[in-house]
Amino acid sequence: MITRAQKEERVKDIVADMQNAKLIILTDYRGLDVGEISNLRRELRGKDCKYRVVKNTLSKLAAQEVGLESLHPYLEGPTAIAFGNDDPVEATKALLKWVKETDNLSIKVGLLDGKMLEMKEIENLGAIPPQDVLLAKLCGAFQAPIRGLATALEGNINKLVCVLDNIRREKEAS
Repeated sequence: MITRAQKEERVKDIVADMQNAKLIILTDYRGLDVGEISNLRRELRGKDCKYRVVKNTLSKLAAQEVGLESLHPYLEGPTAIAFGNDDPVEATKALLKWVKETDNLSIKVGLLDGKMLEMKEIENLGAIPPQDVLLAKLCGAFQAPIRGLATALEGNINKLVCVLDNIRREKEAS
């Protein structure tokens, strides 16, 4: 049995995780064994995401303390929380991969910067391409008008050179 002081310390830890996280995803881990949860934690840790199995009563206290009472209905049954700190897209992709690979993990709800996400929105978040691909597309979008202008100017310069060359030939022939 844990003491009241230990419970208060755990609530403080959950509060700190909730305040620092850009992404919070509540999952039902029913059926996952300890090894699978450890593998999931290891994979998520590589995405700067913490995965914690939590007591619902302590999580409700923490959620209330940080103003996330909207999580209370989802804090029922076996619950583990993923706290994504850096890139919410990569953490979401990793969780969705686990959901697809195993029938024992399901997503209850998510929060992204305080906004509730239903399952469809979480799937959309997981479908976003990696950051380097998005940056490459952005650079291509910036480069396209400049390339078009350069091509148009090059065409005009080539035409001018052809006209001047034809004039030179006519003068030489006469």
